[in-house]
Amino acid sequence: MSLAPRAVLVHRRTEYEELLARHGTHGQAAFFLAARGRSADEVRERHERTRRALAAVAGAVPLTWRQTRVERADLDRFLFGPEDVVVVVGQDGLVANTAKYLAGQPVVGIDADPGRNAGVLVRHRPGDARRLLPYAAGPGVAADELTMVAAATDDGQRLLALNEIYVGPPGHQTARYTLDAPAGGGEDGAPEAQASSGVLAGTGTGATGWLRSLWEQRSSGLALPGPAEPRLAWFVREAWPSPTTGTSRVEGLVGPGQGLRLTVESDRLVAFGDGVESDALDLTWGQTVRLAVADTRLRLVG
Repeated sequence: MSLAPRAVLVHRRTEYEELLARHGTHGQAAFFLAARGRSADEVRERHERTRRALAAVAGAVPLTWRQTRVERADLDRFLFGPEDVVVVVGQDGLVANTAKYLAGQPVVGIDADPGRNAGVLVRHRPGDARRLLPYAAGPGVAADELTMVAAATDDGQRLLALNEIYVGPPGHQTARYTLDAPAGGGEDGAPEAQASSGVLAGTGTGATGWLRSLWEQRSSGLALPGPAEPRLAWFVREAWPSPTTGTSRVEGLVGPGQGLRLTVESDRLVAFGDGVESDALDLTWGQTVRLAVADTRLRLVG
C-alpha cells in the first residue's frame, strides 16, 4: 500500500524572530529599531502576517495526509520523500533555497506577505492552499518545469541552483582561471586565461535578478532564456586585460549538452548558488568546474 502524501511546509524565521534572538526582548528590539528610524510595530505586524499564513496553510492540509515543517536553516539536513508535496510559505527566494534539495516533488509557493514580494515563484495566497494541495498530489497536476543550473567539479562535487551559480573569489581578491566556453557568435571557441571578479551562469528564472543586472549594465545583446528553456546565460564580471589575460569572451549562452568550463589558477575560489555563500564548493589551483543545464528541474505548481 502506498504512503499517504506528506505536506512539507518550508518557512524561515521572520525578521522579528531574528531580532528577538539577537536582543532578547521586544523592548530591546524596539529600542534597536527606533535608533535606526524604524518601527517595531511594523516589523511585528509582518511577523504576525507570516505566522497567520503558515497556520492557514497547515490547517488546509487534508486530514488523511501527514505533515511536517522545516525551517530554511535545516534544509540541508532534511530528507524529502518522493510522496511529498512541498509548500513554501514565504518569499520567492525561499523557493530557490528549497529547489536544490528536491528531486521532482511538486512545489506550491505561498506568498506570506503579499505586496512585498514579486510573486514570481510564490504565486498563491494562503487561502488557495485547501484547493491546491490535493491538486498538487494528483496525477493530472499541471506544473511549470523550471530549468536549474548545475556545477560539477573534476573531483565529484556537485551543486544545484534555481537562479544562478557564481564562481569567484571568496573575498575581494581577483579570480584567475582559464575559461573554456561553447563557441558561438563568431567566437573561435579557444580557451582564454582571464582575471576578473568572477563568473555568473544562470537560468531564465535567474534572468529576473542578478543575471539581469549584469545584462543591463553592459547593454548586452544576448537573448536571455525563459524560465523553462534548457539554456543558461553567463557573464564574466569586470574582466581585466593584461599581457597574460584576455577579455574577448565575457558573455554567452550554454545550451543542452554544452558546458562552461573553468580551470582554477588561484589559490582558492568558491562556487555557490542563489546567493547562499554558506553552502559553497571550495575550488583550488588546477581544479576544474563545469557549469551546465541541470538534469533536475523544479516542478512549480502554477
